[in-house]
Amino acid sequence: MGNRQVQRAITAVLLGLFSMTFLMPFGWMLSTSFKHEARIFTPSGEPPQWIPTTEVVDDEGRRLVQHAGEIGPQIGDNDRGMWILALPSGTVEVWPDEAEVLQRVGFHWENYPAAFGMIDFALNLRNTLFICTMAVIGTVLSSSLVAYSFARIPWRGRNVLFVMVLATMMMPYQVVLIPLFVLYRELGWTGTFLPLIVPYFLGVPFYIFLLRQFFMSVPQDLSAAARIDGCSEFGIYSRIILPLSKPALATCALFMFLFQWGDFLNPLIYLQDDRQWTLALALQSFQSNHESAWGPLMAMSTVITLPIIALFFLTQRTFIEGIAMSGLKG
Repeated sequence: MGNRQVQRAITAVLLGLFSMTFLMPFGWMLSTSFKHEARIFTPSGEPPQWIPTTEVVDDEGRRLVQHAGEIGPQIGDNDRGMWILALPSGTVEVWPDEAEVLQRVGFHWENYPAAFGMIDFALNLRNTLFICTMAVIGTVLSSSLVAYSFARIPWRGRNVLFVMVLATMMMPYQVVLIPLFVLYRELGWTGTFLPLIVPYFLGVPFYIFLLRQFFMSVPQDLSAAARIDGCSEFGIYSRIILPLSKPALATCALFMFLFQWGDFLNPLIYLQDDRQWTLALALQSFQSNHESAWGPLMAMSTVITLPIIALFFLTQRTFIEGIAMSGLKG
């Protein structure tokens, strides 16, 4: 019994260490979002600074700056962008890289208001949620219908067609990218949300496969009893199969929502107006237009990432159950 506990403890420690390596990028992003710009990049020869710091201010709320061994508040800027410092020896004008802002341990909250002021977060969030919601609805409806046909209705050639559907998953997306763009352009869909929504109402191979595997694990006796009672195939699908398949449906919905939330390539190709931008496009534009604003950039990245992390932890039980049960029967 003692050896088993030691083995479990060692396993837990090893898993914890591996988990920390995966969490380090997110931890660094979160820490950077609370840092003052002066401490995001440490001087050469100093180790990376993980603990957030913010600037020290005097009684009047002015930042304290050190220059040439003297400490004094920054009382303004001149028309050339130089800092005006009130040092004990007198007032001087220096370039920002010639002085050092005094730091103390603490959260530099100013990064978050600055980030929200640089992009139209509410509009971009609304666009992203609209695309995610419609894609999830389309995927769940269409993929479940096709999967039901493959799993529960016997018809000639269904296995061959199912293999053909799976074969499309092996085709790189870059191969069909240009033909799809030409097709959507001829339909007049470019510059709208339609290319990002309509295809998901026509079935997605991966989710068809996932739901088919789950539907095949549901006992056929339930469908046979429903047919004897006069229930149609659509009635069996909607009244029996779907209620029993909530874990698998929730897994498909979660997968699709996560993909659409972070999708950058498709919105970049098909959306032309910045009023239609998703959060991924807005974040890229933020980085391009404000290359040196690393604090606000990390703050906005954290705001965009946290909902996905929270969603996964809230639904992880359903997610794991759906994945596990989808492979019970091949």
